[in-house]
Amino acid sequence: MAHQLELFDDDDEPASKRAEEPRIPQHSPVAEPARVRPGAGLDPELTQTAAQHAERLELGSLARRLSVAWNPRMRTAAGRAFTQTASIELNSKLQELPEAHREAEIQNTFLHELAHLVAYARAGRRRIAPHGPEWQTACRDLGIPGESRCHSLDFQPRRMRRKFAYQCPHCAAVIQRVRKLKRRVACYDCCREHNRGRFDRRFALVERKLT
Repeated sequence: MAHQLELFDDDDEPASKRAEEPRIPQHSPVAEPARVRPGAGLDPELTQTAAQHAERLELGSLARRLSVAWNPRMRTAAGRAFTQTASIELNSKLQELPEAHREAEIQNTFLHELAHLVAYARAGRRRIAPHGPEWQTACRDLGIPGESRCHSLDFQPRRMRRKFAYQCPHCAAVIQRVRKLKRRVACYDCCREHNRGRFDRRFALVERKLT
């Protein structure tokens, strides 16, 4: 079984990290949208088109809040929708697709994400599945019946080299990180065993820069 290293910072806040592969949080449909770089951002034409669709479906409140933007920081997803802000983000890589099917892929991705917002707007406070019957109905109403729950495009993730290693001076467990830790952290397992789960400087992780 792989050794699991627990981190504990000096604010008494433990955080689990697996030594061989730190986990990355998965996308949540209600998460705040990532900020986009200058030169990307809002697409007025698609935003207007989204509002027109919402008005046609008698969702005036949604139409007034909608926005569609391009995000060059997106890696594997073609698009995503944020129900709290009624916003859609599209992967800028869509604009780099071969001209023969570029517009079709952009349109399909745009409508796929808009269907999420339409479905949630119609549901009100009622909880629905992200790709359940309500979303499927919204897809039909937007002209993409039979839409798959997953985008057909397969954008490959960017592999980032890990630049820092952190080792517990007591148990010698190691984690590797792409970015430098901003807080002083300690091995949670050792803090739990020897200091009742409180931060202990004896077990503060030692940083080493990887070459």
